Amino acid sequence: MKVLALAASSSSTSINKQLATYAAGLVANAEVEVLDLNDFEMPIFSEDKEKELGHPELAKRFFQKIGEADAIVISYAEHNGSYAAAFKNVFDWTSRIDMKVYQGKPVVMLATSPGPGGAATVLAAATGSAPYFAAEVKGSLSVPSFYDNFDMEKGELRNENLISQLKAIVAEL
Repeated sequence: MKVLALAASSSSTSINKQLATYAAGLVANAEVEVLDLNDFEMPIFSEDKEKELGHPELAKRFFQKIGEADAIVISYAEHNGSYAAAFKNVFDWTSRIDMKVYQGKPVVMLATSPGPGGAATVLAAATGSAPYFAAEVKGSLSVPSFYDNFDMEKGELRNENLISQLKAIVAEL
């Protein structure tokens, strides 16, 4: 099984990328590809830009990467209660190619933040809108207080309750 892992963040030190990578690694017998959102940087989406540029090659490539995967693990950064602008822009451009961005793929949706909220607000928005974009959400999990619950040296969760929940969710893929 080919699993695509990505963080909905452009941070070079993204805790969401660490979480998505760890979670994808829990999928048995999976070949994991980790995408870096920075590889898909495009102009800010607008109808005017779309008329000028058409569908950018980077948006086509992002859509293709999703299409080539058997499953997706995505972890959302929360900026002011919503999506990170970098992710929203890539998503907006890609949705203009096809509204079914996730192409019917099974998806695990995660989110984390340094604080106790665990980016739960953006995760709720993502899971709530997922069916409109052809994501078959197999489960979701918000990881609060990332630095308290994730061992940075080992690259894994250390909270047994969260580990159990995450393992149960990724087993659905």
